[in-house]
Amino acid sequence: MQGRRASGVIVALLAALWLALACGMALAQAPAEPDYAAWGRFADRAETSVDTGRIGDGQLLQLRAQAVDWRNRLAEAQGINAPRIATVKDQIAALGPAPAEGATESDEVAARRSALNTQLAELQAPSLRAVEGFSRAASLVAAIDEVQRTRQASALTQITPSPLLPGSWAAAATDGMAVARGLVGDFRGRLDAVDGQPPRERLIRSAAYLVLALALLIFARPWIDALPRRLADRLSDHSRDALTFVVSLGQIVIPVTGVYLAVLAVDATGLVGEWGRPILAALPVAALIGFAGRWLSWCFFPLRTDPPICFARPQLEQGRFYATLLAVATAIHHVAGRAILPLGGRYVSEPQAGATIPLRVSDAAAGVWHLPIILLGALALFRLGVVLRGATRVAGQTGRDAKTYRPRVVATVGTIARVVAAIAPLLALAGYVNLANALLWPVALSVALVALVILLQEFIADLYAMAKRDTAGSRDALAPVLIGFALVLASIPVFALIWGARPSELADWWTALRQGVQLGGVRLSPGAILTFVVVFGFGYYLTRVVQGAVRNSILPRTRLDAGAQNAAVSGLGYVGIFLAALLAITSAGIDLSSLAIVAGALSVGIGFGLQNIVSNFVSGIILLVERPVSVGDWIQVGQAQGYVKRISVRSTQIQTFDRTQVIVPNSDLISQHVTNWTRGSTQGRVIVKVGVAYGTDTRRVAEILRDIAEDQPTVLINPAPTVAFVGFSPDSMDFEIRAILSDINGGIGVQTEMRHQIIERFAAEGIQIPFATRDVRIMNAGQMALVPAAAGAAGTGAAGTPGTAQDGAGGTDGGTGTGGPRPPNRPAIPAEAEDPRITRAASSGLEDAAGSQDSGDDGDGDGETR
Repeated sequence: MQGRRASGVIVALLAALWLALACGMALAQAPAEPDYAAWGRFADRAETSVDTGRIGDGQLLQLRAQAVDWRNRLAEAQGINAPRIATVKDQIAALGPAPAEGATESDEVAARRSALNTQLAELQAPSLRAVEGFSRAASLVAAIDEVQRTRQASALTQITPSPLLPGSWAAAATDGMAVARGLVGDFRGRLDAVDGQPPRERLIRSAAYLVLALALLIFARPWIDALPRRLADRLSDHSRDALTFVVSLGQIVIPVTGVYLAVLAVDATGLVGEWGRPILAALPVAALIGFAGRWLSWCFFPLRTDPPICFARPQLEQGRFYATLLAVATAIHHVAGRAILPLGGRYVSEPQAGATIPLRVSDAAAGVWHLPIILLGALALFRLGVVLRGATRVAGQTGRDAKTYRPRVVATVGTIARVVAAIAPLLALAGYVNLANALLWPVALSVALVALVILLQEFIADLYAMAKRDTAGSRDALAPVLIGFALVLASIPVFALIWGARPSELADWWTALRQGVQLGGVRLSPGAILTFVVVFGFGYYLTRVVQGAVRNSILPRTRLDAGAQNAAVSGLGYVGIFLAALLAITSAGIDLSSLAIVAGALSVGIGFGLQNIVSNFVSGIILLVERPVSVGDWIQVGQAQGYVKRISVRSTQIQTFDRTQVIVPNSDLISQHVTNWTRGSTQGRVIVKVGVAYGTDTRRVAEILRDIAEDQPTVLINPAPTVAFVGFSPDSMDFEIRAILSDINGGIGVQTEMRHQIIERFAAEGIQIPFATRDVRIMNAGQMALVPAAAGAAGTGAAGTPGTAQDGAGGTDGGTGTGGPRPPNRPAIPAEAEDPRITRAASSGLEDAAGSQDSGDDGDGDGETR
């Protein structure tokens, strides 16, 4: 029931998303024809600028934005007159195929065909112009992107003076002093401008900001840090993780807000000019990086709760420390690379005015100042990579990490982090400072993003558990898994932005994705895929609802047996799924005729590799239609015997009497001999055999056996049970009870009860049940003598006859069980002294072949046969 509700919720969400997209497309305005003259002038000017290369990066970005705008307008213009074009094509198709070469058609049809073709050409003219313009605009955007990528690659791989050179240290000292003088001079100039007395309003506003900032940073931050731990002790198990995660976000919001208020307090004084303002502008983002990294390290490496990835206690402590250190190094790099130093790993050839300090720090000095930041970040990233790489060795310790792919992903990320952390300082020392920054910090942000995605997946699972009020089974439910997969897909654009992709490029990728991908004559797009999923999901859900209604409401009121009802429900399900798939394919706009070649190729594969699967499928359909076997039947197929539990299109599941499950291919049920004990009726015959000693009154025996059979409650009166005198055996006269039971499933119990009563009644009537006997022969001195078994075969038995095994292989002498000659102190017994009393030794009912067993004294001298 919970699975059906979850599937219903998923289908409802997909349907809502699909309806929203459909309504959005329906509300879109009809495309208008663009101004092709203006487009031509812009395209000529843009192509000339790109070909010459004499254009700045800012102008190049503006040019690209205009080209993308024209491309979008031309793409929309391709749909001009689309409904009318479709109508005219249908009218032309209604006239029939055009006459072949040399053939003619009626003048009226020819005139109508000519008029429709002329009208179609006029309607298609605007869209054809739009297609031509779109192709030119797309090529222009591609050319601009190629120029940008070339410039970015050249800037990132440029070599600068090594930070180890003395000249670089001198330049670093010179530029450092210049920056310090600029900051101090800017502050003094601002202070002198207000004569040491800033306006009263500024002081009040600055003091208010500062008080709020100190309150958040000094008092509120420790309180919010301890709040999740206090809530965890009071919340229930199914809501603890989700609510503490939400509350823990305050560990980012409150301190970042405090830093932002502190920046506003400093800026409100009016004492910060063009030197200090870029640094102040970079501080809030740096605070966000630092505190978010601290929060992420605390959540990913918790010390009091179960971590999302299993780590040992020392690894948790190390991971938390080095992750926080890496966040601090990233925040420092952000401030330095954004406001002060070049070569920060970003391609910015023309920084905006006011974004950096007025001084252009030299590349040599920038390399020296970047080096300690790179070393600090590389050390933290390397040590963090060591911790992450150990995830696969300790995974599964707490049982929380049921998803084995997570430790592998984390371990792989840790390995990449270690490699980059080792390479980045070497690149910086070699003079590739920009490239070192472009590798180190995106890897650090990527590690953080991977950890964030894992935490969000855990949060989604915790929310689902809180909604279901079930902590155990909700974590592996379908809905959290699908949402977690959606989070992974949503993180791909973020990864692209981390590694230098521009938002405009992401927009182009999304546009190309919306247009779809051509695969074998079928164009797949997100809209088509979503339409297919929604329609098929709705059809599948509706099929299950109809199946449930038919199974529970309609079929119980019919005369169909359980097997027929199961076959009807299964057939209804197959038909519903087929119709749902067909409707989904049609709704998604997938042309089935284009799949004819693929279907032909698949038919060859079906004929060879999938022959058994197709045979089982067809056999399953035959079983459901003919119903020679139904669920609940007691059948025997080969060596498998038991009750049918489930019939699917490929196999049939049989539960044997020892409670094991046997999966039988459906083709075996069609091609082999199948014994169905309960098909059509549960009645069946049982036979109980018994033998009596010679001399017993046979008619009395038959009467007793008939009474025993008739006393059984499940034995049918019509036909009545019979007792058959079936023959004479060497030891007994044989009888059989043959009775029809109302339920053959209880046949073993009835037979057992009959045998108990036979023993009791025969004992009361003095009737003996004979059993097989065995003659024991003792051979000695080449003579054969038959002696009583109770007297013993050797030793001190009744006759005291020493025994010798035939051929010296198994007889006993005096109970010793050894073959060979007779001892000299024991005289031989002649054949004339043979005991005339011949007895038959009772056996266990098994008749041994002559000479297969020898009997002798057990060696204790009492004459017993062993």
